[in-house]
Amino acid sequence: MRFNNLAELIELAEKESKPIYEIMIEEHVRETGETREKVVAQMTESFDVMMASVQRGLKEDIKSFSGLTGGDAKRVYEYAQQGKTLLGKQATEAVAMALSTSEVNAAMGLVVATPTAGSCGILPGVLSSLSGSLGLEKEQLVLGMFTAAAVGYVVANNASISGAGGGCQAEVGSATAMAAAAAVELAGGSPAQAIQAAGLALKNVLGLVCDPVAGLVEVPCIIRNGFGSVLALAGADMALAGVRSVIPPDEVIMAMYNIGKVMPVELRETAMGGLADTPTARKIEQQIYGNELNEA
Repeated sequence: MRFNNLAELIELAEKESKPIYEIMIEEHVRETGETREKVVAQMTESFDVMMASVQRGLKEDIKSFSGLTGGDAKRVYEYAQQGKTLLGKQATEAVAMALSTSEVNAAMGLVVATPTAGSCGILPGVLSSLSGSLGLEKEQLVLGMFTAAAVGYVVANNASISGAGGGCQAEVGSATAMAAAAAVELAGGSPAQAIQAAGLALKNVLGLVCDPVAGLVEVPCIIRNGFGSVLALAGADMALAGVRSVIPPDEVIMAMYNIGKVMPVELRETAMGGLADTPTARKIEQQIYGNELNEA
């Protein structure tokens, strides 16, 4: 890649007068030797999987194998159709679609890790929402995925996208930043505004711990995906309005990495602390694992 951080990505995009998604497509073509058509076709396949997971969670009675989660996506989506939401129909539908994808993941369904399975709902939730509110075609939404991928690439190579390595900030935080940047470019914003959106969104989840109840990617992971979709849209709107992060986005990523390094192991996907160590969580854990837990 010709860029290693977000500042270099903006510089490259502005120098060549191209959106971030175009830079990312060209870099992928350059690195793999594949044609542009094939690269876009591969991303389109991923997009189709995303949208299928969104629809499945909204239409089917999804229930996770543990029985802990399922059905919330349908509840929120139906509530959104009543026209009485406090967030507004678009944002509430984004929440529903993010929950939907995450519930499908918890039920062992097919999803696209963006950038992880634990944060798989945020980008499809935002993209699905924008499809309706902005009247975007499938081809445009696929381009937005390349914008998201560019941000994800930078985060992964300069910090972490692993809950075990950096807490939930690394998973839900990264996905939120990716979705925020994609939303800005899809709305006609500049590369600089897209990166500002990523920084604004990411810095508001710094310190978020990874504390899955019973060690499963369900509670609180699914709900956090729903909230992440709203945060991404808020970051995008702020950036489009001209709001800038006082701390440069690359430094926000650096801060996330440093926070992850000092985060206790109990709060990094081990189910030893946080919500996973509450009395209710321990009862749930006992109900799921029973004798296996006692023997361990």
